[in-house]
Amino acid sequence: MECRVLSIQSHVVRGYVGNKSATFPLQVLGFEVDSINSVQFSNHTGYAHWKGQVLTAEELNELYEGIKLNKVNRYDYILTGYSRDTSFLEMVVDIIQELKKANPSLVYVCDPVMGDHGSMYVPEYLLPVYRDKVVPLADILTPNQFEAELLTGRKITTEQDAVEVMDLLHKMGPETVVLTSTDLPSKRGDQFLVALGSQNIVKADGTKTSQKICMDVPKVDAVFVGTGDLFAAMLLAWTHHHPKDLKTACEKTVSVMHHVIKRTMTYANKMAGPGKRPSPAQLELRMVQSKADIEKPAVVVEAQVLQKYSR
Repeated sequence: MECRVLSIQSHVVRGYVGNKSATFPLQVLGFEVDSINSVQFSNHTGYAHWKGQVLTAEELNELYEGIKLNKVNRYDYILTGYSRDTSFLEMVVDIIQELKKANPSLVYVCDPVMGDHGSMYVPEYLLPVYRDKVVPLADILTPNQFEAELLTGRKITTEQDAVEVMDLLHKMGPETVVLTSTDLPSKRGDQFLVALGSQNIVKADGTKTSQKICMDVPKVDAVFVGTGDLFAAMLLAWTHHHPKDLKTACEKTVSVMHHVIKRTMTYANKMAGPGKRPSPAQLELRMVQSKADIEKPAVVVEAQVLQKYSR
């Protein structure tokens, strides 16, 4: 059976962010991807200049109505990322609710993009929409530490805090939660950042188990755009292939990220020349060149199962 994803994210003419970051890797892994572009920009906003259009809630609804009238609105997955408009986000919620009624086994992968490192880069009034309407519908959630803290109202300073925050997020709805990056110290030193994951599984006999994992991810000295969108797309793909094995799904997801970023960094440094910092254009993800790594990632980051928190 073919697996179809509805991805509602931003689009750029040049480069890789939003749907441009998610579509190609998912297609390479065998998924049919239907894209709705929440914005259409010339390039991402990290460049000196950018131009483009923003899709309104009404225009989003119109596109969805067209899909519905043709009776092709059955999806296996929904993927959403950055949004900065309340009415648009609430329309997304309405669409997801309707699609979940049409297919109760639909899986919603949500990257609740709100901010990082203690500051929000979307309007504050989006937080209650995410917390009260979006997250309860999500099956897989990929916040960073700051976003997880915003959603739960809890600070994370220790591994135990992170586990408790993931459990609070589970109570809000999602069965799978991955904290894509945290400020927790890595056992492997300051060149690594810590990511954590938690998955609640209902076994065939009805009993519930929970797997908690932790990963030390190598840091890179550069600002990349579109990596969060790639992460969410790859987590969708690898949890599909390993539905009850978050450890393997995360290892493959993070390893894809590592290969793509490493290839991008090598290229950017070569283009910039010795001693010069690469430009945003030179730091665009080397996505097409990473096709083989996306399809069969050599696992370079191993996840540890946190036995004392798993049950």
